[in-house]
Amino acid sequence: MPLFALDKELVFPPVQLAEPDGLLAMGGDLSTERLLLAYRQGIFPWYEGDTILWWCPDPRFVLFPGELKINKTTKALLKRNENGFEFTTNKAFTQVINNCKESKRPGQEGTWITDEVEKAYTRLHQLGHAHSAEVWSNGELVGGLYGIILGKVFFGESMFSKVSNASRYAFIKFVHQLKEEGIELIDCQVYTEYLESMGARMIERKEFISLLKKLI
Repeated sequence: MPLFALDKELVFPPVQLAEPDGLLAMGGDLSTERLLLAYRQGIFPWYEGDTILWWCPDPRFVLFPGELKINKTTKALLKRNENGFEFTTNKAFTQVINNCKESKRPGQEGTWITDEVEKAYTRLHQLGHAHSAEVWSNGELVGGLYGIILGKVFFGESMFSKVSNASRYAFIKFVHQLKEEGIELIDCQVYTEYLESMGARMIERKEFISLLKKLI
């Protein structure tokens, strides 16, 4: 399959033309219009060096909020809340994305969240499209996550944790809130054992795209 090079025109190639690993196109920009168009079509950006790469994997890793799994240890954490966690949403978006950017991740050199990405998603937040969930302990931000909401879909982007269980606490509390707000699908993008343990699973790309058309 050819790798498509994007220019100023706001258009993406059909997702079924992506490489086996999901890579679809390169280039373009992170304008609000292009990002929203991408998400509506099931495409997301990831940087490699200075180059914007656009992806649409098959299969797709997702979580249906009603399938969220909470093990006994996590249930006890939520019940006792020994860490004194406080959960909020959209109170510290810029801090959350900056912490995601600065977090050291095992097996990764650096981060895909460049300064340009940080500015683009902060702009999306200011326009009401990007949202954050935060966990606080003694007034300090200790964990959180952010992503995009379009229609009844939440597209998760990144999370961080400074203390044990903070990101897990943020994720579970946020999923509960999203479900109450009518969100029916959470896009986790690519597989992680961590999210699989909480109920995320693979579905075919064509099913994912069909769900987006229905839910957005």
